[in-house]
Amino acid sequence: MAPRDNQPKSIFLPTQVVGPVDVARLLRELEAIDDALLQLSLRSGGEAVKVPKTTLMMDKTIEQNKLNLLQAADRMALLNLLSAAKERAPRLHISFSADPSPIFVDKLVGWLRKEIHPFLLLSVGLQPTIGAGCMVRSINHRFDLSLRQDFANKRDLLLQQLMAQPTQSQIQPQPQVQGVKA
Repeated sequence: MAPRDNQPKSIFLPTQVVGPVDVARLLRELEAIDDALLQLSLRSGGEAVKVPKTTLMMDKTIEQNKLNLLQAADRMALLNLLSAAKERAPRLHISFSADPSPIFVDKLVGWLRKEIHPFLLLSVGLQPTIGAGCMVRSINHRFDLSLRQDFANKRDLLLQQLMAQPTQSQIQPQPQVQGVKA
């Protein structure tokens, strides 16, 4: 292994860690790992110990941040990051009319963390009445990006276009040509 430098690692959340619930799960899992390693080290009397089995989300977090959970400093750095994210990370709630795919959520979280804040947490909700599009809420803002809202905003234009269309009684039947089949 390469020698460790004394500078703290820059730790980030992978896109698989989407919302506050995921952060809370990782915190509980990390605390359980820390407790298990402490108990194993006390029982084994200084012998080498193995890390308890971890979830896929924890595996991704460890892998992307190149952490070693056997090292107390790495565990403490991750614990501090997760605690800070749980307490102070900016949060968004986005409601869709249908359940978004995990691939879409992964890409959305990646984009939001790149463009808005690296520790942004996202809650995804369902609201079937919006039709298409989404509704985005933060602590102090609300954006209705739904098709329903767009139709409501453009109601006059829609009515004007519907009134300008000829009705069925105004449409003249086309003369049929003899011998030609449609």
